[in-house]
Amino acid sequence: MRLTYATLLPVLTCAAVPAAAQTITPLVEARLRHEHVEQGGLPEDSDAVTARIRSGVQVSDGRWSALAEAQGNLAIVPDYFDGLHGSATQRPLIADPQNIALYRAQLQYRSPALTVTAGRQRIALEDERFVGAAGIRNNGQTFDAVRAEVTPVKGVRADVTYAWGVRTVWGIDGAGTRQQAVSGNNVFATLGVATPVGTLTGFAYLVDQDEAVVQGYRLSSQSYGARLAGSRAFGRTVVTWQASHARQSDYHRNPNDYAASYWLADAGVDFGGPRLGGGYEVLGASKGIALTSFQTPLAAVFKFQGWTDRFNPTPPDGVRDLYASAGWGWKQLGPLQAVTLVAAYHRMESDRLVRHYGDTLNLLAQARVGRRTTASIRYADYQADRLFTDVRKLWLQLDWTL
Repeated sequence: MRLTYATLLPVLTCAAVPAAAQTITPLVEARLRHEHVEQGGLPEDSDAVTARIRSGVQVSDGRWSALAEAQGNLAIVPDYFDGLHGSATQRPLIADPQNIALYRAQLQYRSPALTVTAGRQRIALEDERFVGAAGIRNNGQTFDAVRAEVTPVKGVRADVTYAWGVRTVWGIDGAGTRQQAVSGNNVFATLGVATPVGTLTGFAYLVDQDEAVVQGYRLSSQSYGARLAGSRAFGRTVVTWQASHARQSDYHRNPNDYAASYWLADAGVDFGGPRLGGGYEVLGASKGIALTSFQTPLAAVFKFQGWTDRFNPTPPDGVRDLYASAGWGWKQLGPLQAVTLVAAYHRMESDRLVRHYGDTLNLLAQARVGRRTTASIRYADYQADRLFTDVRKLWLQLDWTL
């Protein structure tokens, strides 16, 4: 499929865009990162110094555009288990295997009322709890799909995607349970309506993981629910809120017969500098059997339940995550711009039988240097109680975008 897109894109570009194209936009971004992981029970730590580069071009003319973008990930210091090479019994996992591949190749039509995108594309829906781009990982996650975004009237928006393939973070060497790509007939649909208290969105996510080697089809699910998200300004103070509920059950070839619920309540306050937030998220359990709890295999999982990635897939007894955060933001601080400091605490328990899993502390310092470079330091510490073992992670990262 990768070669097919690479072959077809120039043809699609020529067909859709006249020779005298109005806009040709180069796409270039780079990332340099050191990730360090310590995990209880393993004899060695993991250290990955990686360099990720994405480059491509977008050609636009009127309502039409065509885009092609490649990516490569190089392990400069490869002292880690990347999920495909090395031993999981010696070093902790850092899911950034070396890779070179076609990241995106898409054709798009855009008008005020309708946007249609076909090809390999990046998709991030709502808060990325169900469908996301896995942006923290160097290889990212993209979809071979056709997506239609419709705005029939002001305040109403429909978004429907049919995806026949998921390009995973494991890259071209992906194999076994960590496939390069997972095929299936996936459908993602949302319908949002603006209300006085925020945008109310109904959604349906039909996830078809149609590869027997990937958990024996047990990650295929259908989830239906609703989400309310809004914000309001009171002078310099901005209050945000969101609430969500969904019900999930087995789908397509999944041999498990289960049903589980999802709940989220979240609020935050930005005082024009100081920031406070907190929430409660539940990925419910069904029978206490593996992969019968609420699963989100296509989510940007790093954004949820702390940054140590200890709860993917969701444990058999589900997860209850009570969390709070505090931080400070500055538009300008000396030569630095968009400066952010954040500390967040997560307390995790099981949904079924209500057992304490452990606690996670997240720390972040981030700033933009000049117009194109962002520097960040992250730290995450999971202190285990009745699930898994202790994990500590540290990231030093530079991102540059043209």
